[in-house]
Amino acid sequence: MTDKKGYYGQWGGAFIPEVLHETFVQLNAAYNDARADSAFWKEYIALMGSYSCRPTPLTHVENLSRHFNGAQIFVKREDLNHTGAHKANNVMGQGLLVRRMGKKRVIAETGAGQHGVATATMAARFGFECTIYMGEEDVMRQRPNVFWMEKLGATVVPVTSGARTLKDAMNEAFRDWVTSMDDTHYVIGTVCGPHPFPEMVAWFQSIIGSEARKQITEVFGKLPSRVYACVGGGSNAMGVFQGFLDDPDVELIGVEAGGKGLETGRHATRLTGDDASAGVAQGYKTMFLQDDDGQMRDTHSVAAGLDYIGVSPILTDLWEKGRVRFATATDDEVMNALDLTMKKEGIIPALESAHAFVQAYKEAGELTPDDAIIINMSGRGDKDIFTIAHAFGDPSWKEFIREKGAEYAAEK
Repeated sequence: MTDKKGYYGQWGGAFIPEVLHETFVQLNAAYNDARADSAFWKEYIALMGSYSCRPTPLTHVENLSRHFNGAQIFVKREDLNHTGAHKANNVMGQGLLVRRMGKKRVIAETGAGQHGVATATMAARFGFECTIYMGEEDVMRQRPNVFWMEKLGATVVPVTSGARTLKDAMNEAFRDWVTSMDDTHYVIGTVCGPHPFPEMVAWFQSIIGSEARKQITEVFGKLPSRVYACVGGGSNAMGVFQGFLDDPDVELIGVEAGGKGLETGRHATRLTGDDASAGVAQGYKTMFLQDDDGQMRDTHSVAAGLDYIGVSPILTDLWEKGRVRFATATDDEVMNALDLTMKKEGIIPALESAHAFVQAYKEAGELTPDDAIIINMSGRGDKDIFTIAHAFGDPSWKEFIREKGAEYAAEK
C-alpha cells in the first residue's frame, strides 16, 4: 500500500505489510496533530535548549580559510549537540511523539552508533524500554557507542544476517515492530523508510538549517555560496539544506561514501556512481545499490553511518531536479581531511562528517574571501577512535591495545 502524500516526485511512499496498517494510521494521525499544534514545537525547542546544546555554534575556521586562500569556511557544530551528533534532534522529537501516543517501548536501528546512543538517551530521559539493533560488523568497529547504549539501559542486539551492517539492522528492527506494534514505536534514525518517517525526521532536523541561516547572516552579513553535508540516509544533510532550499543562489552539495573507490565496487554511492538503480525496499522507493535481479549489493565505507544501500527519497528527488549536487569522498581522502582539520583547527569531525570536509576543501579555493561556505559537522570523531587509530597505524595505540588485552586476560 502507498500514500501519495508521502511521495517526492516519483520517490518515497509507504510500502508496508498489512499488519502494520493500523500502526501507521495511528502514527500519521499523531504526527499530523503534532505538526498542527504550535505548543508541540515550542516544547521541542525548549527541550533541545535545556537538555541538549541548541542552538549549536557556527564556527568560523580561520586557519583553514587562510590555508585554502578562498572562501571563508564555517562549520555548523552538531558535534556539540548532546550525545555528540545531530541524531538527538530527531530522537528527542520522536520521544515527545511517543509520549503523546502513550507507548512505552522504543526500538531503533543504528550504524555508527550515534543514533543508538541518542535513542538510548531519549529512552532514559522519558522512561521507555529500549532495544537497539546494530549490525555485528558495526558493533565491532563502534564498541564505545555499544558500551554507552548498554550503560544507558538499552538492550543492544547484534545482527548477524546479510552484510551485518545498517541495512540488516533496519530489517531486524522492522521484524521486531511487526510483533510488538501495540506498545512499541520504531524510532527510524534517518530520512528514509515509509511515510511519514522521511517527512517527520526532516521536520525535526530542520532546526539545523534554520539556526545556520540565522547565524551566517548575523556573522557574515549574507547567505553562503555553498553548503556541504555528508549523505548516508541523509538526515543531517536534509537538516542543514532546509535552511537554504528556497535560495537558488546557495548551492547545496551532498557527499557520499566513495569507500575504496567507485571502480572497486567497495563503496556506498547511490547518486554518484553506476551501481545504483530505482527500487523498493524497507518500505519506500528510492535509488538503491542493487544488482540486475534486485538483490542488494554489499556496501563499504570507513564511516559506519554512511554504509547503507539506500538514500532519502527527498534527496533523490532534489538530485533528480538538480537542486542538490552530489559528490564522493574516498576513505583515504576522508582520513587526510580529518588529519588536516585536527591539526589546523583542533576540531575532530566524525568520519561521516569528514566526507563533507573533503569536498569543501576541494572547492574552497574556487571561491573568494567574499564568499562563505558552510560545512555541516554532523558528529564528533571520538566515537571513531578505534577506526581512526587503526587507519593511521598509530604504534602507541597498538601497544596500548595489546597491553590492555593482556591485562584483561590476566584478570580472568
